[in-house]
Amino acid sequence: MGNASDTATLFASSISKEHDILMGSLYSLFCVLSLVGNCLLLLVAYHKRSTLKPAEFFIINLSISDLGMTLSLFPLAIPSAFSHRWLFGEITCQLYAMCGVLFGLCSLTNLTALSSVCCLKVCFPTYGNKFSPSHARLLVAGVWCYASVFALGPLAHWGHYSAEPYGTACCIDWHAPNQELLALTYIVCLFVFCYALPCAVIFLSYSFILLTVRGSRQAVQQHVSPQTKTTNAHALIVKLSIAVCIGFLGAWTPYAVIAMWAAFGDATRVPPAAFALAAVFAKSSTIYNPMVYLLCKPNFRECLCSDTSVLRQMIYRGSPQPRERFSFTPQRNKDTSASTRLSNGQQESYGACLNYTENTALCNVSAPRKTACILTGSTYTEVTVSQLSDHPETDFI
Repeated sequence: MGNASDTATLFASSISKEHDILMGSLYSLFCVLSLVGNCLLLLVAYHKRSTLKPAEFFIINLSISDLGMTLSLFPLAIPSAFSHRWLFGEITCQLYAMCGVLFGLCSLTNLTALSSVCCLKVCFPTYGNKFSPSHARLLVAGVWCYASVFALGPLAHWGHYSAEPYGTACCIDWHAPNQELLALTYIVCLFVFCYALPCAVIFLSYSFILLTVRGSRQAVQQHVSPQTKTTNAHALIVKLSIAVCIGFLGAWTPYAVIAMWAAFGDATRVPPAAFALAAVFAKSSTIYNPMVYLLCKPNFRECLCSDTSVLRQMIYRGSPQPRERFSFTPQRNKDTSASTRLSNGQQESYGACLNYTENTALCNVSAPRKTACILTGSTYTEVTVSQLSDHPETDFI
């Protein structure tokens, strides 16, 4: 009974009901935006799969990891937040925490690999030009393996998974380092190899890129122009990658700071609301990648617009077309489009010629003539411009 009581207390929310409702509402918004954005990004990438550059493989992998986090975390976190407690038991809590660590570390490691590839291509184009799609696939597989080591560690008793301090979600037990040496080594390795080192690599990579571009603007063009004839393509990828990295690190840094405070300081002095706010920022990271690339990358945006226009055409063709109210309306429209106020091209004469053939005999199309319509009472009369001297100017339409 004591264990059941402790578990119930552990999974009870320690923040106010209003804060839980606000958190659940924000999670719902993030879930919808992430699902739509990442699915659209993957759809666009599938349609342009034959023209993908090696660096764009990491963009796709980042979208996959964000989508995995969305599908594995939000469906459990949202109802728990609205219910003011964790609803799904201890085993599901362990799996939830593992998925959060796996997909979160995969995203960060993926951004680290992307920054390294961009640095290699811009700063060392001799080697960067040799980086092929097969190399990118191997590096993506390495990213997942690297993240899996730290995600599966607590399941093998290297560290622990437990409920978050605010009670409605699960993650790494940040209080364990105060009690166990093995848990302390896990937290230290996690901080060094999964946060500090990736952040340092990202910062140094983009610093080298900016210095290289400032020193010689031809550095970006050197590895692209001879082969792909798209001079600014990789420069744009670099800029967008920097934007994604800033957004991702900005989202996860508050959580990392709070977690280190709990792990290496007095965990009892960390307010649960601080963990809850940091968790909201961290989960918002799933929407940055599709937002940046779909809105700012021209070829992705053009492909998305093309797919949207095709979908609209399919919907329009499938909808019933409005019928004409009178049988003579199309002919009347044809007449007015064929000879309007003043025509000086072949299209108007040709339209008048068609009207003539429908009512009488064949019409031989000759050189285009300027024609005009004369309104006499309720009757239209078409005459050539050379005959206008015989008609009053007020009758001119």
